[in-house]
Amino acid sequence: MGVLKTGLCNLFSRHNLWWLTKLLIILSIPMGISLLIGKIYQTWDDDPERGAIAIENGAFGENYSTPIYLDQGWSANDSLWYYNTTQGSALIPYDFFIALEQADSTELFRANSLIDKYRYLPQKPTFFNPDGLPVGFVKESYKGSDYIGFTCAACHTGQVNYKGTAIRIDGGPAMADMVGFLADLQKSMDIAMASSEKNQRFVAKVLELNNSYSNAEDVQADLKRWARKIRLYNNINLSSVDYGYARLDAFGRIYNRVLEHVINRNQLRDVLLGVTKAGDDDTNLLTPVQVDKVLEDISETIIGDLQFAKIIDRLMSAKEGYPALSMNDMNRIKALIFNEPNAPVSYPFLWDIVQSDYVQWNGLASNAGVGPLGRNTGEVIGVFGILDWTAHKRGWSLPSLVTGQKSKSYQIEFTSSIDLVNLSRLESHLASLTSPVWPTQKADNPQQEIAKAIFDKLPEWQIDSAKVRRGRQLYAEYCESCHEVIDRTDRDRIVVANMLDINVAGTDRAMAENSVSYKGYSGNFKNTYQTESVGGLVIKDRAPVVQILTAATMGEVTTAPDPDKWWPRRALDWLYMLAKSFFDNEIKASVKSGNYQPDTTASPYQSLLSYKARSLNGIWATAPYLHNGSVPSIYDLLLPVKRDGDPADGRYRPTEFKVGSREFDPIKIGLRTEGYEGFTFKANKRGDFNSGHEYGTVHAPAVDGQQQEPMTDEERWDLVEYIKTL
Repeated sequence: MGVLKTGLCNLFSRHNLWWLTKLLIILSIPMGISLLIGKIYQTWDDDPERGAIAIENGAFGENYSTPIYLDQGWSANDSLWYYNTTQGSALIPYDFFIALEQADSTELFRANSLIDKYRYLPQKPTFFNPDGLPVGFVKESYKGSDYIGFTCAACHTGQVNYKGTAIRIDGGPAMADMVGFLADLQKSMDIAMASSEKNQRFVAKVLELNNSYSNAEDVQADLKRWARKIRLYNNINLSSVDYGYARLDAFGRIYNRVLEHVINRNQLRDVLLGVTKAGDDDTNLLTPVQVDKVLEDISETIIGDLQFAKIIDRLMSAKEGYPALSMNDMNRIKALIFNEPNAPVSYPFLWDIVQSDYVQWNGLASNAGVGPLGRNTGEVIGVFGILDWTAHKRGWSLPSLVTGQKSKSYQIEFTSSIDLVNLSRLESHLASLTSPVWPTQKADNPQQEIAKAIFDKLPEWQIDSAKVRRGRQLYAEYCESCHEVIDRTDRDRIVVANMLDINVAGTDRAMAENSVSYKGYSGNFKNTYQTESVGGLVIKDRAPVVQILTAATMGEVTTAPDPDKWWPRRALDWLYMLAKSFFDNEIKASVKSGNYQPDTTASPYQSLLSYKARSLNGIWATAPYLHNGSVPSIYDLLLPVKRDGDPADGRYRPTEFKVGSREFDPIKIGLRTEGYEGFTFKANKRGDFNSGHEYGTVHAPAVDGQQQEPMTDEERWDLVEYIKTL
């Protein structure tokens, strides 16, 4: 103790404090200059149209002029920086995306027609986007190579059209069909290998770019490697629930990606040895000799994409010593390691997210402290961040300390492409984003004036002030206890999530239940501690995936970012990022609000079996509705769900409708649901149910012990009219 005290006294002597102060000043000067340059650079792309382009002969017969914008608090350079700032996602090599052809034609895969088909948003070249990539597609550079990746904007930029006029909604939910897009990408890459003509053109185009590749052999090797990774991802995440447009089971896919990189060789060996033959629970599917041959030279601690793909190839191989498993056998093995992502939800809108106390549909993530950084890190893990996680022998590191691995023989080193600094900057950037206002509403904004001049000429877009007055009273009676009305421009606003038990809400249970019930193998996190609201928990060999994801994101967040940078710069970036998370975050730790079952020592994640009600400002621009996108319009949401015994001639929520069109219905507040060949949504299975949230309908539940009177149809229309003004 005396030695420690003497050392501290020496460290903080007047002389040493002077040198420490000088060192901090010296280090802060280049950091400050770098931040200033970054702020200036952020304003350089100010294309007045924000890169948006008109589309002719678009999907589902939708043509539209160059999209316009509404008053959302952002300038042109604010939008363009958001669209084009990388977060560390790496889907495939960048040169491959530029050169790849579509499977059934010589047209490029990145052609606007295909981008529009899957409801991403085509763009023209601008300063930040010289190759004219779609909104939310960006070049990511990592360890000397370039990749195409997704930004926040790919899934969180919306658009509504009306008779040829398009309105771009920053932070709004995308209409994207990511599953269809990735299936088409896999098919195009497979054919680029199988067809000699396509292969020759592909290799030639990649080499012409003179970027990451200098010879054909490397192009061929990487084409095979990355096609295998995309195929692996798609196979792992096959679901019996069709997502269609505007939905994704992001949590399920994030969970699976973490499990793929966490399971160790011994755990996988146990899984393979324990699989029995179909219909014969007494006979093992694989022999120990076959299992050992399949796992030969596989990493003891971290497996990851490429080694997993190698294991799958070996399991299905008919070469001597390998088991030559069928696809049915492979699916049974997959079910023991991964979880089916069968709970698709709408892409949440992002305005007010920085000001919210809890986020995600089930309130999983607290927004206090470094919560946003952890949440966004998990998101990048799900959208193809390169996870170069490795294991090293026992030593000291902050990630091993905070993830409880300090006494492990091997410890995970969390090297990855995830750009923590940009994630922090993007979160701060979203603080100034506000919800969109109805196009005919007044606002002191040039973009809003343009929209108002167009839509003021259309009677169906006019707001009836008498209906609004009556609707405001109905909102106070039926809605406001959960959906608080806020000032969308109040810089000090705190948006409180009102959590509601899934048994009370009555809406589809799949997402909430999966978040709690899904389990997986914990790898090196086995027997480590994790602190939850009810106390410390020990992560078991097979544990809730929410625990494993939390441990992985903690490891990522406490690792100095960007391995491409010199280590002092990495250290400074890390300190800046953490300090910014703590001191620039106005949200403090708080207890969840609402009517839900609290966590207990027996059920430490019970509070997640609930759904969040949030303020509805801008809700008009976010169809379809409910957390799983099962209701096409606000008016339909105010109708009851048909039950056995209900009269056939009544008005009920539709159980089948088309999804994919951006054509807006300003009367019901929703999107076009018929008359085109979109995805047919059917509310007939878990994950797709449109039940619950029947407040004000003829099946209205009791509120505070008092049975609600159902609204008349006239009152429904009054309430719809008021919601337009939020």
